[in-house]
Amino acid sequence: MLLLQITSSLFSPIAAVDRKLFFLVNNGMASSFFDGLMPLAREANTWIPLYLFMLVFVTINFGKRGWLWMLFAICTVALCDLVSSHLIKEHIFRLRPCQDPALAHQIRILANYCPRSSSFTSSHATNHFGMAMFVVTTLRTYTSRWIYLFFAWAALVCLAQVYVGVHYPFDVISGGLLGCLLGYIIAIFFNNYAGLLSLQQKTT
Repeated sequence: MLLLQITSSLFSPIAAVDRKLFFLVNNGMASSFFDGLMPLAREANTWIPLYLFMLVFVTINFGKRGWLWMLFAICTVALCDLVSSHLIKEHIFRLRPCQDPALAHQIRILANYCPRSSSFTSSHATNHFGMAMFVVTTLRTYTSRWIYLFFAWAALVCLAQVYVGVHYPFDVISGGLLGCLLGYIIAIFFNNYAGLLSLQQKTT
């Protein structure tokens, strides 16, 4: 109880704005289209074709270095999940909107279940923005501007987390920023010490 009181005070300065933004998404955006789209957008199985495409893309274009890229990509997600789900959530507890009795009569819960873990930070946001940042930072030299759509992909997943009622906007924004930082660090490490083919090597 004491820990809950202490951590609750950490979010009190932004709580009012955060709730308004939450209801703007959870209630204000409500439609049958989004009710069907958003629960799917947050499910990992939905994006299996994208993951397979990336596997094929890097292995065809970069061979053995493509497999190394995949290893670093997996490490990026693993690190993001470790930091968000364990280092942060186990020490900073915030009640999820779908677990808050005070919001029970106002909230729309579209998720299959409401986790009892801390709402801060959103691990979905951390993992997906971490992956997006890693992909963009390591592959933008070799691709067209479409690569930046990975940020839109991550943003859609984050929006879905708020829409279905399992996170506040501040949770996903913080998670997204954390993911970008971790993804960028690993990407820079990869580019400097492993890397894919240089442009000169690629064209010869």
